[in-house]
Amino acid sequence: ATYLMTSAGNLMFKEIESPFGVEETAARIQANIQSLEHKGWKLSGLRNPAKAVAFSGGNVLPVLIVEACSTNYSGPILKDGRTQILSLLMPCSISVYKKDNGKVYVGLLNSGLMGKLFGSKVAGIMKEVEADQKVFVTFDPKKPAPPLIEIKPGGGGAGGKDQGGC
Repeated sequence: ATYLMTSAGNLMFKEIESPFGVEETAARIQANIQSLEHKGWKLSGLRNPAKAVAFSGGNVLPVLIVEACSTNYSGPILKDGRTQILSLLMPCSISVYKKDNGKVYVGLLNSGLMGKLFGSKVAGIMKEVEADQKVFVTFDPKKPAPPLIEIKPGGGGAGGKDQGGC
């Protein structure tokens, strides 16, 4: 079972190393997402699952999950009864975490490959999402670190009116 999970994981997910700490990486991803607002992207949440584990008495290395959605992409998928189940993948989640080796990584869904599993319409949409995700995880070390934006998941983005999170 481990072999199958590892093989599937290598295809379905992408992992890249970040040159920054967990919070700074998440903040830079948020700023990159905001730079694509013209494509409908809005921040919809920031989760801290490590905090939840700590609250339950456990201890894990830092993890933050940045959530964003673009109605330009989600709209056509949600309007079609044959593809509505893909709402399970909404909003787009990008995980930032520290591993035992002390390095910080970014994990994201391989949107291009995932889209190909659901026909040409979804493949076309997810190819666009994949291109945008590349922008999300492009880090310019010359730019100063932006502030981390605390967004309660399911909110309207950047503390605005609740618009459903997507």
